[in-house]
Amino acid sequence: MAKRTAVIDIGSNSARMVVFERTSRFGFYLLNETRSRVRISEGAYEHGGNLQEAAMQRAFAALEEFLAIAKNLKTRKILAIATSAVRDAPNRNIFLKRVEKELGLKIKVIDGDKEAWLGGTAAVNLLPVTDAVTVDIGGGSTDLALIRNREVVATHSLKLGTVRLKELFFDKKRPLEEAIAFVEEALSSLPPEFLSAQAVGIGGTVRAISKAIMQRHEHPVERVHAFAYSLDEEKKFIDKVARASVMKLGKLGIKKERIDTIRPGALIFSMVLARIGATEVITSGAGIREGLFLSDLLRNQRGRFPANFNPSVKSLQDRFCTDTKLAAALGATAGKIFDALAKPFGLDPAYRPHVITAAKLSRVGIRLNYYGYHRHSACFLMNNLDYGFTHEEMILIATLVRFNKRRLPKTSFTRPYKALLPKSGTLSWLSYIVSLAQAVHTLGDRGVVECDFSGGVLTCRAPFGVMLAAQKIKELEKPAPIAVKLERI
Repeated sequence: MAKRTAVIDIGSNSARMVVFERTSRFGFYLLNETRSRVRISEGAYEHGGNLQEAAMQRAFAALEEFLAIAKNLKTRKILAIATSAVRDAPNRNIFLKRVEKELGLKIKVIDGDKEAWLGGTAAVNLLPVTDAVTVDIGGGSTDLALIRNREVVATHSLKLGTVRLKELFFDKKRPLEEAIAFVEEALSSLPPEFLSAQAVGIGGTVRAISKAIMQRHEHPVERVHAFAYSLDEEKKFIDKVARASVMKLGKLGIKKERIDTIRPGALIFSMVLARIGATEVITSGAGIREGLFLSDLLRNQRGRFPANFNPSVKSLQDRFCTDTKLAAALGATAGKIFDALAKPFGLDPAYRPHVITAAKLSRVGIRLNYYGYHRHSACFLMNNLDYGFTHEEMILIATLVRFNKRRLPKTSFTRPYKALLPKSGTLSWLSYIVSLAQAVHTLGDRGVVECDFSGGVLTCRAPFGVMLAAQKIKELEKPAPIAVKLERI
């Protein structure tokens, strides 16, 4: 298998390269990301779709430097695709042949349905979604994938893009109503089954809008991937961005590099969301590049990770876990303790997998520094649980790991995340369960532990020494005055 894979995507607005490093069969992480705003479509829509010489030269120069980066990183495999602007260009072969001849890079031009499928593949594998419609807004096209039960069941591509609308309407200062009519005409081709309460937003336009919303609400997590919001609360803001003057976009939280394309992008986004009946948006930081990488990685898995598999958890374990068998035992014991305490103390079963994940990853920071490993582990998780979790789940797991030694979660730590975390009573119990699992496995033994709760006493039976563990358990801060009995079997 190729340990490092580079994926290059030549879009209408930007060219990007990402480099992924595999840590095991399905574990991976992002090693490098490079972006160049080449604008290969610049001037094309006013000239019959033909790529202009200056734009092709910018793209060529960017690709040449992308390949230099890939070589320096000792990348073994390079996957390169081009989307809307190149596929629509009558003179595309001039560009493609030059790149292949002079740089040795063969670029595959994909159609809109393939583009939509790749975005959908990224969503079902890297986001907590089950049924949704992905909306990937690019410079030249907007591509949609219909997801049902975590499967991409249909795709559709619209000739709607930020650069396309910018050059045809916004640059010429044509009335906004004309742009709206253009979008409505394109949307008329969307099949009626493309309906979903949840929309997955993909692409630079959506990320820019989400970042502005996060800034407005002082969202405590910086990561845009998996950020979700209600359209009841934010549709007016999206429409405001679409109709704002260029001078006012900065005040709305739109970054400088997005100023010239955000208005047509916001208009497309708002109208597509209305057409599919969406009530919630979940933002994806992953798109066709990740989809292409995953389609290669999972080519023998029908494009899906195995059930209950998370690539971020696996990558962290591969890179930083000193004892994977002990990590598995910690997770199993935390699950057994949760099962014993859930009913008596009213713990929602939905928290069980997050308690197990926290226990498994509770020691990933130990190689950095033993004495502060709980703090380092939590920091690792807050910055590396990139895929498959909501922001609420990621913060919860990191918090449980941060307080997995003696103390229950402190208000000084949890206050910024209060809106994302469970109520303090529930949080204390979940934290205690992870800490207790750690204490039970003080010897580092991987044996199977059995637990039950009766008469106010939690009894844990372990096939290994329990004297040191019992001492540690006494030091743990408890959320309620329960007794813990540890027996060796």
